Amino acid sequence: MGTVHARSLEPLPVTGSDFGALGDEPELVEVEPEAKQEVLENKDVVVQHVHFDGLGRTKDDIIMYEIGDLFKAKNLIDVMRKSHEAREKLLRLGIFRQVEVLIDTCQGDEALPNGLDVTFEVTELRRLTGSYNTMVGNNEGSMVLGLKLPNLFGRAEKVTFQFSYGTKETSYGLSFFKPQPGNFERNFSVNLYKVTGQFPWSSLRETDRGISTEFNFPIWKTNHTLKWEGVWRELGSLARTASFSVREESGHSLKSSLSHAMVIDSRNSSILPRRGALLKINQELAGYSGGDVTFLKEDFELQLNKQLLWDSVFSATLWGGMLIPIGDKPSSIADRFYLGGPTSVRGFSMYSIGPQSEGDYLGGEAYWAGGLHLYTPLPFRPGRGGFGDLFRTHFFLNAGNLCNLNYGEGPKAHLRKLAEFIRWSYGAGIVLRLGNIARLELNYCIPMGVQSGDRICDGVQFGAGIRFL
Repeated sequence: MGTVHARSLEPLPVTGSDFGALGDEPELVEVEPEAKQEVLENKDVVVQHVHFDGLGRTKDDIIMYEIGDLFKAKNLIDVMRKSHEAREKLLRLGIFRQVEVLIDTCQGDEALPNGLDVTFEVTELRRLTGSYNTMVGNNEGSMVLGLKLPNLFGRAEKVTFQFSYGTKETSYGLSFFKPQPGNFERNFSVNLYKVTGQFPWSSLRETDRGISTEFNFPIWKTNHTLKWEGVWRELGSLARTASFSVREESGHSLKSSLSHAMVIDSRNSSILPRRGALLKINQELAGYSGGDVTFLKEDFELQLNKQLLWDSVFSATLWGGMLIPIGDKPSSIADRFYLGGPTSVRGFSMYSIGPQSEGDYLGGEAYWAGGLHLYTPLPFRPGRGGFGDLFRTHFFLNAGNLCNLNYGEGPKAHLRKLAEFIRWSYGAGIVLRLGNIARLELNYCIPMGVQSGDRICDGVQFGAGIRFL
């Protein structure tokens, strides 16, 4: 981040035992003035100037919001800490490739004895950038190509075009992103997209063409998202053997919905946390802003993590949700919940729990799922301090249920139905953390509570994804 120093240039005396007395013909000795390091660590300092080297199209006002706290620093440690925080904020804007910080004493006639200058040396991103990467979803992978116009108008705006080709889904979209100056977490975005997905567990193919707007903002320790989405959906059969129930759902529909999401996340990692908690609540209301699809949908996710002795971690997770159709029209297969597979209730095939017709799973209007997990280091800790720390031993117990409810009945009847025919499983395996991108699981599963029509995976099961029960 640079060095901070102050120098005193008082010359040393030229008399003394080392030099002798000055005579008629003195021997001239050239003495370098000694540079004294003045300790400023515990002294009051003032940040007089902040300089930026390398700015091009970035506007001054958005930069001032990010560095304003620097002028409030009172001592050297505070200056260094606030400089580091300002650097992180500048990088978070997504408009600089590199940001370096140099702190030095003030120079010039107006310089104060305790004045400091802070210089940010920045390198802006090019006007057009491209990217190529791979992404891991819940038991699926995809290749992603992207083009980006960063810092479009000089205030961290961004236009992105992205094409994704995956094992189950192909999509492309165009988005515009605009943060609020001085508060990056408060931002607005508009998205145009087309998504084509294949869902073999339901013999269903779905094509969505839509537009959405999102507004993200923090309130205290919570993050909120307000979203409006208008989407033209086309459903069709994936195979000739699709059941009549799936064929009956085929056709076009128009969904216009308003949704709200609230997230509280204190975990140290989203992939394989060791401590902290997560609470996520979603609500979606469709039909009141247009379209021919009407429903109210609620779901939540709760996760608690606690670090134990010997580097072990205990984790508990609970999911739940309910879909309530509005009016006489039944819910769509595209809006219902699905359960089962290596990322939810292990020991069952992908989304193979609940209502089905001729082997095609139709989803349900209500569900719950819970899991208890114990993560421990590998036996004998091979590769400790290096590659071996990416692996964890995994012991688990999962349970859940998915069904349709008769909303003419009361809450007690609903709870009784959700408590009937509970599927559960237990087992052990190995978990591999792929940085902060995804995680892989290889488990030996023993499914229990299997009902007629469920597909099980008794034995070894592999899972990859970013969200696990």
